Amino acid sequence: MKIKKIELINFKRFTHLIVEKIPETAKMIILVGPNGSGKTSFMEALNHYYKYTGYYDIGDYHYLSKIGNEEELNHDQWFKRASKLVDIDFHDITPPKTIGNSSDIKGHFYFRSAYRNEPDFQISSMQRQPDPTESIRLKTLNQNDQTVSANYQRLVATTISSVYNVENDSKSVATLREELTGKICVAIEHVFEDLEFSSLGEPLKNGNFYFTKGSTKNFNYCNLSAGEKSVFDLILDMVVQSEYYPDAIYCIDEPETHLHTKLQGNVLRELYFLIPGNSQLWISTHSIGMLQEAEEIEKKNPGTVVFLDFGERDFDTDQVIYPTKIGKAVLEKFYELAFGDFAKLMLPRTIIFCEGDSNGKKRKNFDKTIYSTIFANTHPDAFFISGGSCNDIEKIENTHGEIISTLLKNTRVIKIVDRDNRSDQEIIDLKKKGIRVLKERNLESYLLDDTVIKKLCDSVGKSEEYSECIREKNCALVASIDRGNALDDYKSASGDIYNSLKKRLALTKCGNSADSFIRDTLSPLITPDMDIYKKLEEEIFGKMGEEENDE
Repeated sequence: MKIKKIELINFKRFTHLIVEKIPETAKMIILVGPNGSGKTSFMEALNHYYKYTGYYDIGDYHYLSKIGNEEELNHDQWFKRASKLVDIDFHDITPPKTIGNSSDIKGHFYFRSAYRNEPDFQISSMQRQPDPTESIRLKTLNQNDQTVSANYQRLVATTISSVYNVENDSKSVATLREELTGKICVAIEHVFEDLEFSSLGEPLKNGNFYFTKGSTKNFNYCNLSAGEKSVFDLILDMVVQSEYYPDAIYCIDEPETHLHTKLQGNVLRELYFLIPGNSQLWISTHSIGMLQEAEEIEKKNPGTVVFLDFGERDFDTDQVIYPTKIGKAVLEKFYELAFGDFAKLMLPRTIIFCEGDSNGKKRKNFDKTIYSTIFANTHPDAFFISGGSCNDIEKIENTHGEIISTLLKNTRVIKIVDRDNRSDQEIIDLKKKGIRVLKERNLESYLLDDTVIKKLCDSVGKSEEYSECIREKNCALVASIDRGNALDDYKSASGDIYNSLKKRLALTKCGNSADSFIRDTLSPLITPDMDIYKKLEEEIFGKMGEEENDE
């Protein structure tokens, strides 16, 4: 099963979030962002969808609803709202949109919380373990998530069933054992250098998992370190549960818990290869090791790994998140700069200081976000930074000169500002200081270009409206000039242009303001085949080979 699109409305911290355009080839989706950015809440949304669609469980509105603490709801009121909090579209199925008991969803989602803790267990009597697809395992993702002892009993039960299966009569005990536990053994060996999974012990006498560690044999599960237990838990669970969930969405919150950085990438790689069939693995992580391994997996298996970046988002407003090219996402994670935007464990090849305030509210990181969106795929090694006003960018060496000259000595640094009302001489003076100037008045001039509006019309299936859209755009510019603004001041006219486009094209979910419309709806439309893209690219990065002449 593969997810294509997810929409949340007033779910936990999200007012209205859409995650879309997840490619069908994606086998692993990684959620990145700082603590508190909403990654676990997003996972909880998937869990809520699974519970109400498959099991008629609507949950607690105080916990799940963004407005749950502001009003009291009776059961019927909450029942009606619960089904509207989360909607999911899939590539391969179209489940019913009604709540409860959907056979199309049951057994197609599996969750692990970040609180995985089973320090010890001992089996003295075997108990029948129910089919996990017949019930909800985790009511919420803040529950303690114990699976090791239950998976032990399931593994023993599978062993017994296999012994009595006549189709296995010709197999030796060693062959049968290899089939049942071989995946676990191999995965553990891939992660650890000195730990091997050896046996299940004697289930009715000393039922436990036993290991070989260095020269020590029969090393009991309880004696493993927290990190070793965490790895074994994840691998064991994936192997056992894949028999029940052969075609599912696997969601694991922070799989790096208790793990040394060196092991984190190894664990991610094993989880990726243990995912069965047509399944998808969703992971939220803060781990540098896992991000690096994800990059390597994507290089070897192109198109199978994507990132969703939850950082720097105001989820009190409408937000749209698109899958990010993995190289760009890794860089964004690594290059969180000290001094507002500086300093990193790895450094980009190119840093571009553009106008904007990373601490602002109304237009926070406006230019940076647009540039990053437009050049994410073609310039993945370029990192845009909100450098403040033109004066701030001009004085950047004075404030952060030592960092630039020391940490960024092998990094190309570009500074770009809007033209605004600058004279030709002022532009020449800025160029002498190493500052590039856009040829148009402001960034809106590029985003509201006729060719971009043409692409917008085409994207919503209303190409016939293009001429009228351009006419109304020109009317908005004339009205702006009448208000005393310059004839090329698209920024001043952007509000009227936005309103006319939204009305004529009957746009929805396109942004609540001109700024969000330009940032979230128009900037993703600009692609390398367009002249407006080539113009922006040349003005920012220079012509081919020009970098050798940069200061």
